[in-house]
Amino acid sequence: MTSNRLEAFSDGVIAIILTIMVLELKIPHGSDLSALRPLIPAYISYVLSFIYIGIYWNNHHHLFQAVQRVNGTILWANLHLLFWLSIVPFMTGWMGENHFAVYPVVSYGAVLLMCGVAYYILAQTLVKHHRENSVLVKAIGNDFKGKISVVIYMAAIVLAFVNEWIAFGLYVVVAAIWFVPDNRIENRLTKTEKE
Repeated sequence: MTSNRLEAFSDGVIAIILTIMVLELKIPHGSDLSALRPLIPAYISYVLSFIYIGIYWNNHHHLFQAVQRVNGTILWANLHLLFWLSIVPFMTGWMGENHFAVYPVVSYGAVLLMCGVAYYILAQTLVKHHRENSVLVKAIGNDFKGKISVVIYMAAIVLAFVNEWIAFGLYVVVAAIWFVPDNRIENRLTKTEKE
């Protein structure tokens, strides 16, 4: 089967996740700029999470550009990713409302870790379903960015017990690593079209 329905469903879920996150932002009680000060942690959490969801959406789109077909295993792997992404708004709100306290920061990192693991599982499931010489298999390669991200998440979770801001900084580092879209697939598709 083709991936059109899977992509459309995923786009819809991701759009809902982003909508839920913005609806969780509180309206300040007051009309001056000082009324925003208590809400700054929530806005910072929102911005980081929005970037993360955007990164996943962007890379999901690129990943499925090279997909020729899907099966039931791929559908479940994709749902697994969407499950973890759907928890991001809750963790975003908890971390922001509690001004980056230890357990919300640790829990946020655990969800980011599981999102990374779920994306890796999805990518590997797609690789197994395609031929060795397919564009997708060649583009995924050893997935260094994916593996290093998981390591950084694990380090951040542990370091959050030392200092929450170190962990938060590491979450920003992973987002920075992925902020530039992963162009391995686009490069392979362009190369294949030229051949």
